[in-house]
Order: sequence, then structure tokens, then C-alpha cells
Amino acid sequence: MKKIVVLSGAGISAESGISTFRDQNGLWENYRIEEVATPEAWARDPALVLQFYNQRRKNALEVVPNSAHLALAELEKHFNVQIITQNIDNLHERAGSTQVLHLHGELFRSRSSIDPKITYPIEGWELNIGDTSEDGSQLRPDIVWFGEAVPKMEEAIPHVEEADILIIIGTSLVVYPAAGLIHYAPKKASIFLVDPKLPEIRTRPNYHLIEEKATVGMQIVTNILLEAYN
Repeated sequence: MKKIVVLSGAGISAESGISTFRDQNGLWENYRIEEVATPEAWARDPALVLQFYNQRRKNALEVVPNSAHLALAELEKHFNVQIITQNIDNLHERAGSTQVLHLHGELFRSRSSIDPKITYPIEGWELNIGDTSEDGSQLRPDIVWFGEAVPKMEEAIPHVEEADILIIIGTSLVVYPAAGLIHYAPKKASIFLVDPKLPEIRTRPNYHLIEEKATVGMQIVTNILLEAYN
């Protein structure tokens, strides 16, 4: 069974109604990233950070996976599909994808402020001041903030190195280190790049550039793959 590795970004969730900060002049729901998504923001005003992510969680519960999410889940019937997502929402899982690696953390998990290995699921949408870990520390969102290391990269790279097919969807390939994953794809791998504003990259013969939004682009990719491999 061919292995498909998917690198997904904010563009795929945007079509479900999840806001992205890069489309709003660096603002995310009227907040500067430095105010709500950095270790310094957490140290300065943890209540504001918790409030911000509570709203993100509430929003995520109000939306549903779109046809691009559903198409990726459907491909599991024909391929070994590993999703590596830059997104913190759970739309891939809700669509039915079973192998999802979150590079930047998960919106519906919390963790100790002291030990990042101590994590908990978040039921509902609220995480508040006074909610503490087993080590006594205030729980924070289990999210990789700007300025923090991305430990899941070590897990993601081997998947890309094993890919027969790499689908890059809804990402501008400007956020590192995630953007560098494309360079780990085998030379023989077919690479599908789906985005309404394709980034400028050096391509090779096995690249398929699809300048469409995620929902339209995934239908095109699905048709190509099923015709080629089934």
C-alpha cells in the first residue's frame, strides 16, 4: 500500500471557519500574536492567554470538517495516510483521519506549565486560572508558541522520508521548521502542492501544482490518485 504523507496548514481549516492570523495583517481575532501566543505573553498575562484560547476552542466546536478534511480521511481506504498538520484544531480527527501528528500542539489538550510531558484532554472549551496539573502548576494550552521548540519535528521527518506521495495543502511554506519538511521527501515521491496562492519554490518533474483552495484542490488530487493507483 502506497504511503501518502499530508502536510496541512491553516488554509484547509479556514474553509471550515477557523480564523487565521496571516490573513489579517498579523492579527489573530484582533490580537497581536505577541499578546497571546508566546511564552512572554503567558508570563505577563496568563488570564488573557487562557481567554484567547477558550474562544478558539469555542469557535472550533461550532464548525465542522469540510470536504478537504473528509477527502483525506476517505483516502485511508486506499492508501496508508499519515497527516502532519500545523493546525491545532481537531478537524482532521473529526473527519475520520486516524493518523494525525500535530506539529504545533493541540487546542483540546492542556499541559503542565513546568513539565510539557504532563498533558490532559480538555473537555468542552474552557481552561481557567486555578486549573492545575498534578505537579501543582497552572495548566496552559498544550500548544507550541512562537519562540518555542517544535519537538514533534523529530517524529515528522521519518514519515516524510518514507512518503511515496506528499500532499502539501493550505500552507504557504513560510513557517519554519515545518516548511522545511518538503526537503525530506524522496526524489521519487510525487508531490502535490495545493494552495490558492502557490509559494515560489523550485519544482521538479514529479511536482503537481494545483492553484486552488483546499476543498477544490483535494477533489482534483483524489481523482488523480485513484486513477493512477487503483
